[in-house]
Amino acid sequence: MDRYESLFFNANFKEAASEAGWVAYRGELILKEGEVADAQGRRKPPVEVLKQAILLTAGEELKLLVGSIDELQFFPALMDKYGADIKPGSLVVLYTVNIDNPFVYTVNGAPVVFIPMVQGMVWTELCEVLGLEKGDFKGMGAADKVVKVYEELKSHDFKCPEVAIEEALGKTNANKRENHGAI
Repeated sequence: MDRYESLFFNANFKEAASEAGWVAYRGELILKEGEVADAQGRRKPPVEVLKQAILLTAGEELKLLVGSIDELQFFPALMDKYGADIKPGSLVVLYTVNIDNPFVYTVNGAPVVFIPMVQGMVWTELCEVLGLEKGDFKGMGAADKVVKVYEELKSHDFKCPEVAIEEALGKTNANKRENHGAI
C-alpha cells in the first residue's frame, strides 16, 4: 500500500485490517498529476482522479481496486499507474459515467468490470450489488469492511459480456456526472 501513497488524494482513511498484512484505503487516487506549479516542484491539483476509490492490498499484492471515473477514456491513465499490479486474483470494478451498458474487460488475467453510473456513491452501489446491508458490517473497523466487500466480490458473478476496451471506447456517450447536495 505504501507505494501508492504518493497517489492518494483527499484520503478518507488508510488502515490495517485485522488480518495481518492487509491494508485498506478509501479516498481518491490520482490518475494524472497536475502540472508543476513552481520552482519547488509543487504541483497543481490532479487533472484526473479515480473518485470514491477503494483500494485493498495484501502484502505486495493489489487485491481490490474500485472507484468511479468520469470517462472511459481515463482508463488508459489508470492502467499506466496501477495496471502492472493488476494480476490474477485482483478484482477491479469501475463505475463509469459515459457508458451505456456494463461490460467486463480482462487485464493480466484479472476481470475489470465497468458499470454505468452518473450519480450515486460507489460504496453504496457496490454494497447494493452484493446484497450487503449495514448489519453485515456491524462491529467491523473500516479496513475490515473493505475486506468483507472483497470476499463477497470474489464469488459474485456480474453477468456482463466481455468487450474489448478498444470497442468500448468507440461506444461512449456524452453523459456527465450528476451531483446533488446542499445548495
